[in-house]
Amino acid sequence: MPQIKAAVCHAHGQPLSVETLNLRAPEMGEIEVTLRACAICHSDISYAEGAWGGQLPAVYGHEAAGHISGLGSGVGGLAVGDAVVVTLIRACGNCPSCGGGAPTICETPGSTQPLTDRSGKPVVAAMNSGAFAERVVVDQSQVVRIPKDMDMKAASLLACGVITGVGAVVNAAKLRAGQDVVVIGAGGVGLNAIQGARIAGARRIVAVDMSEEKLAIARTFGATDTVLATAETPWRVAKAAIGRGADVVLVTVGIAAVYDTAPRYLAYGGQVIMVGMPATGALSSYEPANFAAVGQRLVGSKMGDVVIARDIPWMVDLYQQGRLKLDDLVSDTWALEDINAAIADTKTGSAKRNVIVFD
Repeated sequence: MPQIKAAVCHAHGQPLSVETLNLRAPEMGEIEVTLRACAICHSDISYAEGAWGGQLPAVYGHEAAGHISGLGSGVGGLAVGDAVVVTLIRACGNCPSCGGGAPTICETPGSTQPLTDRSGKPVVAAMNSGAFAERVVVDQSQVVRIPKDMDMKAASLLACGVITGVGAVVNAAKLRAGQDVVVIGAGGVGLNAIQGARIAGARRIVAVDMSEEKLAIARTFGATDTVLATAETPWRVAKAAIGRGADVVLVTVGIAAVYDTAPRYLAYGGQVIMVGMPATGALSSYEPANFAAVGQRLVGSKMGDVVIARDIPWMVDLYQQGRLKLDDLVSDTWALEDINAAIADTKTGSAKRNVIVFD
């Protein structure tokens, strides 16, 4: 059985351990991908810290790109050597959600678990991926072909952060040209929500964050106005910039307290798009009468409600045209052996996206 290097989590909240694991061959409907890049998403960090539970030992990482190096039986439309983006979105294609065009909330349980340690004990390939590793075995539904000459660091970002942010705007919010947007959180996903709003033709795009540095970066991605979240009533500052409340408020940070105040930014008839995921058990509170009285909505959005076979090629084309920033999202690159330092740097909040690169 082939052996690979992977970063393994043995205990929540502890450093990852780079180890040699066994990776079985792809089976029916599966493919093996030799990775070239895997970005570090805050969801990986949250899982590794125990925010959402999960079985251990596990290999996290789910924002990856590489080349197909093996095919299981029954795989169609893909070939060894194809360059692909690897996502965590595993879709059966047959359940009511998939049939209704919502593969991100596929209702059919199932996961590929191809990893074992050197003694033969299972190691979880978390989030259907386990991409903090040299190679992965995933379901064929999880990948999308990309141009062979596309930079793999940029391509890896399309697996999660970009599709989540842009998709939340165009798919979940269904933003119309001329509407006004507030994006709370100017991290990796927030910057892509800002890009999505710009591409969709928003009139005003207000970025809200705790960091002046992040707000300055937000302007380079399309924010027309910025508001420090530390202001006494930041929603009033945002409304003053817009001239009214926002049609869409996108919460891209996983902090329950932010969800408490997000509706304050809304115009009548506006909607809060819930993207960031607080830890399990964290609660927010609202006055439901306020929503009913002025026709406002709370809308959950998982992975930007994307259909990857439709949306990733569209975003690749936007990138090739220079209309979607990907290269500018990469803060730094790291070797797998330095993953704990890369995670620590990500947790400082200064990085847009740190990317693990493989030789």
